[in-house]
Amino acid sequence: MRIVVDNIKPIMIVSGLITCSMLVAAIAPQFALQQFFGPVLTGDVAEIVVRNWGGLIALVGGLLIYGAGRPEYHRLILSIAIISKSLFIVLVLIFGANFYAQAATALIFDVSVVIVFAIYLLADRKNH
Repeated sequence: MRIVVDNIKPIMIVSGLITCSMLVAAIAPQFALQQFFGPVLTGDVAEIVVRNWGGLIALVGGLLIYGAGRPEYHRLILSIAIISKSLFIVLVLIFGANFYAQAATALIFDVSVVIVFAIYLLADRKNH
């Protein structure tokens, strides 16, 4: 647990940069869909929803990067990231059985990040 607490700044920066990579969904929604789920959505609504999805995920990544050097925001930002990533994990596990293979990398990354962030929050609670 100490290793996570002592290294939370670089952990937040790296996970934030990786999370920000979902900005690609805001720029190229069909490419992002194909990479994660296969070509399953088309039309104007899909374009709007997927672009919004990518932008919101990138926003969480930006918050992680921003908050890395600001310990006073760690608890809030890490909590937001845990909720966001957990929601994605749960939704894919419940509704996305057809997409497990393509979404595996994102799922493994998000599960790992949720665990690390939870470890930090549990270990750091003594300071608050």
